[in-house]
Amino acid sequence: MSLFERGLTLWVALCILAGLVLGSLAPGLFGALAGLEYASVNLVVAVLIWAMVYPMMIGIDLGSLKDVGRRPKGLVITLVVNWLIKPFTMAALAVLFFEHLFAALIAPDRAAEYVAGLILLGAAPCTAMVFVWSQLTKGDPNYTLVQVSVNDLIMVVAFAPIVAFLLGVTEIAVPWETLILSVVLYIVIPLIAGTVTRYRLIARGGVAAVSAFTARIKPASVLGLLMTVALLFGFQGPVIVSQPLLIALIATPIVLQSYGIFALGYVWAWAWKLPHRVAAPCALIGTSNFFELAVAVAIGLFGLNSGAALATVVGVLVEVPVMLSLVAIANRTRDRFPA
Repeated sequence: MSLFERGLTLWVALCILAGLVLGSLAPGLFGALAGLEYASVNLVVAVLIWAMVYPMMIGIDLGSLKDVGRRPKGLVITLVVNWLIKPFTMAALAVLFFEHLFAALIAPDRAAEYVAGLILLGAAPCTAMVFVWSQLTKGDPNYTLVQVSVNDLIMVVAFAPIVAFLLGVTEIAVPWETLILSVVLYIVIPLIAGTVTRYRLIARGGVAAVSAFTARIKPASVLGLLMTVALLFGFQGPVIVSQPLLIALIATPIVLQSYGIFALGYVWAWAWKLPHRVAAPCALIGTSNFFELAVAVAIGLFGLNSGAALATVVGVLVEVPVMLSLVAIANRTRDRFPA
């Protein structure tokens, strides 16, 4: 790893600080950037995420995807954790904290909205950023693609019923534009671009040319991550500065859920003796969230200024630092898994 990559945690911390400061000093600029969106997907953030995902897509060999079915254990862990465990543990933690432990600090009506926002986060497994976390842990890109694709297919039919059940409502308006646009932006387009690039590189210089090219563009991928962090914290800078205690209260169950779900998936993968290239992405995919979908549904159901919308946004802010810490844990424990 280069010096820049080894200091990634420091650079992320500086970007968080820079985003908070700039968001408070220039709210108009960040407001304009936040307004560049379609179907609740911010186009600036989408471009940056695309820059992060593209290098990993170059490493995907479409011809080897047929072999993934021979190793179903990673998919089983991902699907069980994401759809049978995670939404319900997030709901339980939300109720525990906001209806009991934090009851004296928050009005009951607002507490109910925060619970709803956390439920939306817990029911929406990540699509795009999983590729980034997988890349940082040297995960198997082919297996990661299959895991994300299967998750997306299940999300189309399972997200609304699970959220409806946990919220106790009968109708959930799923923002299909957000769901479809996110899949196209974060998976389909980068996959096509990466596949075309891969075949051209192989035609010129073989697999070695692919490795050399991805090594050259990897700094741009990390830079995209840092700029995304700065933007996300800049968008919410005034809110964080004005309500730090509230942000901390909302973040508490999210952080506990993240580490708990990661530990469950990671230990399960270790017990099943999965290789680290499959085990790490397998655990991380259940920890990360599809925040665009959660934010869009929260705004549609409860309104832009609701507690539910704020809770989903806090999920966005918490995710990157927490996920980077989990990436570090995964990398340090690589030798505990079979080769």
